[in-house]
Amino acid sequence: MSERTAFITGGTSGIGRACAESFIQQGISVFVMSRRQEAVDDTVTALNAASTSGAKAAGAVGDVTVVSDIDDAVAACVDTFGGIDILVNNAGRGGGGPITAISDELWDNIIETNLNSVFRVTRSVLKSGKMVDDGWGRIINIASTGGKQGVALATPYSASKNGVIGMTKALGLELATTGVTVNAVCPGFVETPMAEQVRLGHAQHFGRPEAEIKKEFESRIPIGRYTTTAEAAAMVTYLASDGAGAVTCQAMNVCGGLGRY
Repeated sequence: MSERTAFITGGTSGIGRACAESFIQQGISVFVMSRRQEAVDDTVTALNAASTSGAKAAGAVGDVTVVSDIDDAVAACVDTFGGIDILVNNAGRGGGGPITAISDELWDNIIETNLNSVFRVTRSVLKSGKMVDDGWGRIINIASTGGKQGVALATPYSASKNGVIGMTKALGLELATTGVTVNAVCPGFVETPMAEQVRLGHAQHFGRPEAEIKKEFESRIPIGRYTTTAEAAAMVTYLASDGAGAVTCQAMNVCGGLGRY
């Protein structure tokens, strides 16, 4: 896998950063896309310093809700590494509240960020040609168990992640004979900055301490704790491997038993 390249949206923090670190350790070059220049620079520097196999890291600033930013970042990755073999659609956001309090603006931004961007980034990467031309590729979308079973006070988030799962299955069928697999990873509660914001939102809504909300969430997880970003990234790394060539159109839970279908 030493000559392969992974393109990761939201690759400077959380699960995306953990995926980038895992790929570099596997000898896969990495291109990260994120909205903040400082985060991109810090991540690229750290990844290159950690590489012991000759794999390289690069990145670009861009917003996944802006089509020109997507196309520019994909073009920069192709120019830098010659193509894209692995795509991880990781960029996303939380958000919600009582349905009657959700504005059109909030709903639209969550759908744009979590669902429409997956379509647009995937389209741009596939148009670059390398995956299908080479007869090998991996598209891995970060969805959520919330996209399968719903999350109270997170209607737009659950709707967007359910859409990602549906797109994953449909595109996997479309590309099934090309050597390109398409899968989704569905984390449950993962300790990320987004998870902290979710807890704070619940704490504010219910008028309870954030630490109490966290304990309540943990009590719902059969293994009794949050999943780590490294554990979520391990599933992504597996799905990106040659050994996962027969795995496509799947939505794989990494959730400590929280989701069971």
